[in-house]
Order: sequence, then structure tokens, then C-alpha cells
Amino acid sequence: MNELTYRKAGDYLIPELTIKQEGKPLGKYGRMRKRYLKEHRLILWTQLLLNGTLYPHLQEIDETANRRMALMLPELAKRSGVTEALKARDPMTWVGMMNNLKAQAEEIILNELIFN
Repeated sequence: MNELTYRKAGDYLIPELTIKQEGKPLGKYGRMRKRYLKEHRLILWTQLLLNGTLYPHLQEIDETANRRMALMLPELAKRSGVTEALKARDPMTWVGMMNNLKAQAEEIILNELIFN
């Protein structure tokens, strides 16, 4: 269990809470989840922080979101008819369609993993 330290502020003892980072830094989705928890789910944020499970939770969300994006994007491209032939024939259309598909996939990920 983590040992809490306190600092005195007037007549009160305030715990000095820190996030223990283990391993690699958080990616885009982990940081987004962290911000969401801090701004909208403060009780859950505090519980995870005090348990020492905040960073592993954020890391798991980040890895899961990246895996989902890697699986979802090719499937969406296949269903929408975005092919390598289109890329060779009309690169600007291909880029526009891929950006649209990426935005769709990211919206799904945000609703399922980040803002849940």
C-alpha cells in the first residue's frame, strides 16, 4: 500500500497525492481519459488515485483504444470501398475518405471507452 504524506495548511493536514507512473508515458487516449475523469467523474478519479490504480487504468484504456482503432479503420475502409486502387487513381479523394473514416472510428472509441 502507498504511504501517504501530509502537509499542514493552517489547521488542516492535506494529503499530498501523486500519480505513480510505471513504464511508458500515456498516449492520446490515456490522456483524454485522465482529463475526462478529472473534470467529470471526480469521485472515480479520486478512488483510482487513492488505490494506486489510476495509471494502470489509463494505460489500459490507451492500449485498448489504439487496438480498436487499428482493427476498426481497415474494416471501415473495406466497407466504404476505399482501396489501394483509389489511392493510386485519386490520392486526394482517398485522403479525404480516410480522414472521414478515422473521425468516425475515433468518435466510436471516444463514446465507448473515454467518455464512459
